[in-house]
Parts: sequence; C-alpha cells; structure tokens
Amino acid sequence: MANIKFHYLYRDAGNYKKWGSVVFSNPEELTLHSVASTLINAFPEEDLFMAHQIRVPEMFFYTRGNATSDDHCFHEFDRLEETLEPPDDRHSRTISEFLAETQGQSKRGWIPFDPHEGLPHRVSG
Repeated sequence: MANIKFHYLYRDAGNYKKWGSVVFSNPEELTLHSVASTLINAFPEEDLFMAHQIRVPEMFFYTRGNATSDDHCFHEFDRLEETLEPPDDRHSRTISEFLAETQGQSKRGWIPFDPHEGLPHRVSG
C-alpha cells in the first residue's frame, strides 16, 4: 500500500521558494485524484492556505522580527505523489484525517496574519 506525499511551498513576492512535504499513511487506499480534488476544493484561493491551521511545518524564510516587504503569510499546495516512504506527519494522521482537518479549517476560513507582527499562535493538536 502506497502512502501519499503532500508537497507544498512558501513563495515570497520575489518568487523565492522554500519547499516542504509531509507523508501520510493511506490505509483507505484513496486515489491521488480524489485527494487532490478534496484539497483543491479546500484551497479555493489559488491553492493557498495557512500552514499552521492544518498543522504542517511552515516554510517561511523569515522568523520573528525579520520579515521583509516580500514576505506574506500564505503557503501554496503544489502536488501529491504516491510513495513507499514511511509516514512522517508529526501528528500521526492518515491522509483521510488530514483531509478532514483541512476541510474543517477551510470551512472556518483561512485566517491571514501580518508577518511583520510575528508568527501566529500555533494550532495545537
């Protein structure tokens, strides 16, 4: 059974990119197409989301107090792939659980923040 690797990135206004990924187990054997469709529906604004709201590592170039005029708060969904790599989600979620959490956050709304005021409070889980 293949796991699913979620690829995403932080792209600043200067188009500098920093990539991240998380591998989720896939015991329900969901297809890449069905997972991608669910994510695209949850990320309606050009595949943008707040990483902390879905508990994936933030890929910002900046840290507290050193944001530049090119920095913002959004991360971008890139792609999915099947992988035999072991799951590495810090919260031990399956891909189904990740999708449910992502859909829930999307319904609550993606809450932007000003990076010049510091990083947001982390969602615990």
